[in-house]
Amino acid sequence: MPTLPPLEHHDVDVGEVRLHVVTAGPADGVPVLLLHGFPEFWWGWSHQLGPLVEAGYRVIVPDQRGYNTSDKPARTKDYRLDSLVGDVMGLLDALQLDRPALVCHDWGGAVGWQTILTHPERFRAFVPMNMPHLGVMNRELRTWRQLKKSWYIFAFQIPGVAERLLSANDCQKLVGALFTNTVNRPFTDDDLVRYREAWTQPGAIRGMVSWYRAIARHGASRPPHRTVDLPSRMIWGKQDKALGFPMVEPSAAYLTQGDLQVIDDAGHFVQHDCPKRVNELLLEFLASLPA
Repeated sequence: MPTLPPLEHHDVDVGEVRLHVVTAGPADGVPVLLLHGFPEFWWGWSHQLGPLVEAGYRVIVPDQRGYNTSDKPARTKDYRLDSLVGDVMGLLDALQLDRPALVCHDWGGAVGWQTILTHPERFRAFVPMNMPHLGVMNRELRTWRQLKKSWYIFAFQIPGVAERLLSANDCQKLVGALFTNTVNRPFTDDDLVRYREAWTQPGAIRGMVSWYRAIARHGASRPPHRTVDLPSRMIWGKQDKALGFPMVEPSAAYLTQGDLQVIDDAGHFVQHDCPKRVNELLLEFLASLPA
């Protein structure tokens, strides 16, 4: 079990929706914003919270729209990537966050890439984990090798079917998604209790799969920048079964002030699979940033 620092829970109006947000660490610490992916919620960063706070950082971890106890709009189009970016910007404004470091994983990484390419002036650094640059992802989705890995995206497009399948047998398919894309089987019984509680919030599974439906039906605006010209570190679990490794180096090439750190014995959920190594890489990078 991770050792958690004292946590504060907030409901924050970010504009279109209200988000549940967890914060920890000194109020005057450098802010670090953590964005979770599918099928997680704020607990997905539980192994990172203690080390970040111990190092003096102010940590901000929202449940993104559609997840856990955050608002869950009814319309698919309300989960467009532009709206999700708007949530991040609304959170920065509501909490008066001064240029946080943006750390993100999976779908949180998609939001992170789009946010950092659209509003780079609002951030001091960028750390994507197991999510490629969106342009690279779009190109790779035209290949058979990635289409085979991404078949579930198409299954999620069928209204009602995904909700029934993912909620059946106490959300066992979501549990399976966690375990089958890790190497070290890091999820404990306590983790699964927390995840199931989040997944069974009213409307949560529909909200979670709406992200996939919205990107397929509504796409995303072209960001004004192609490269990230901020200090960056890309972290990738090499055994990822959902996102192919050929996307990694082309994505890292878009980080003009960045580096790539590959963890060979980790899967897609890299921050769970190898939390100690991820924390070392994250803290080393954050400590290197200009004051």
